[in-house]
Amino acid sequence: MFDMFQLPFMVQAFTAAIITGILLSYLGVHVVGRGIVFVDLALGQISSMGVAFAAFIGTGLTSIPLIFTLVGALLMSFINIRDKRLKQEAIIGILYAFASSLTVLLISKTPHGDSDIQEVLFGNILSVSWQQIATLGIVFGAIALMHLIFYKKFFALTESFENGENHLVGIFNIWNFLFYISIGLAIVFAVKINGVIPVFSYLIIPAVSAILISKNKITVIIIAFIISIVASFFGLNFSFHYDFPAGSSIVAILGIIFILAAIYNIIKSVGKKSTAQPHSRH
Repeated sequence: MFDMFQLPFMVQAFTAAIITGILLSYLGVHVVGRGIVFVDLALGQISSMGVAFAAFIGTGLTSIPLIFTLVGALLMSFINIRDKRLKQEAIIGILYAFASSLTVLLISKTPHGDSDIQEVLFGNILSVSWQQIATLGIVFGAIALMHLIFYKKFFALTESFENGENHLVGIFNIWNFLFYISIGLAIVFAVKINGVIPVFSYLIIPAVSAILISKNKITVIIIAFIISIVASFFGLNFSFHYDFPAGSSIVAILGIIFILAAIYNIIKSVGKKSTAQPHSRH
């Protein structure tokens, strides 16, 4: 099971997956709590659009995706829907669809369009270098430190969204702005290595699975961390032993973990109902 670590590129892939998975699963707890699940897909696609545009013009492969993503994150931080008939997810979903269409249009004009689209969606984590991992570690470490120092501010804001009080946030809120910028930075660096779909999966699946298992916030974060680590290990193991794409394998394992968490939640709910029924008769 651990023989994959005999190969340096698998060690590098696992290291990158752990760094990515841990921070994204933490940010995912906020994303799910705020009800803005599409934000990751939208920002990931905007980042990919930046990559496609940079490839199209032949320059700025690092700077252009970063600028695109940070501008997208800035614009999303200003979205504040007051019409009760509309949800924030709807607007973000439109941005995702628009960015996706522009990405495909740009990539279709590159020499290797089909393979480029595949790499944008699922990345190529097996080719990650130690230099990329070091950059990822520095950026993700800085984001993690900011969230650790100001965790009360970020969680207070997320709770206001959970309680339906997001209208009190106002047009511009510094903590909301910093949250979107931190998500934008995390995604632009993660997507380059992992691809849009694995990044979305790391952000959403561990958080949702953990919420299905526990109601305690600290426990939810710890479980989300564990799920991302377990999925990274078994996903890469599955890819190594059976020669499947690494990104798709990790997403598949995350999907299986979510199904198990959902089954556990159903069993727990049924158990609570069956124990509560005898008491309700008295």
